[in-house]
Amino acid sequence: MDNIDISPTARTPSLKLNLDTYEFVLEGESYPEDTTKFYTQPIGQVIAFLGTKQDKPITCKFKLKYFNSSSAKVIMDLFTAMEESAASGNSVKIEWHYVADDDNMQELGEEFSEELSLANFELIPV
Repeated sequence: MDNIDISPTARTPSLKLNLDTYEFVLEGESYPEDTTKFYTQPIGQVIAFLGTKQDKPITCKFKLKYFNSSSAKVIMDLFTAMEESAASGNSVKIEWHYVADDDNMQELGEEFSEELSLANFELIPV
């Protein structure tokens, strides 16, 4: 398994997985023309990483400004994998970063957090 470092575009977010620091970051805007084509390989790798036993805490940072409904499905799949990773004994922390006056992104983070019981979820206004 390799690190992932995908640079952002006008329609796709930065996507990073650092295997040395156990950190996953999804940042920017996400409304790719072909969500499946953009996300399948890297998210598959992230989910595989989450599915293995890790000896250090895993931190997953979401710093999204906007995402469409097909990206929301990908994010929910990630949260499911993070919850399953925590259920298998990994320490998983999820950080949901949002602009302090962006009520929509705050509410989305709150809704996602309601789906989790084992992974540690933190809303972080910036």
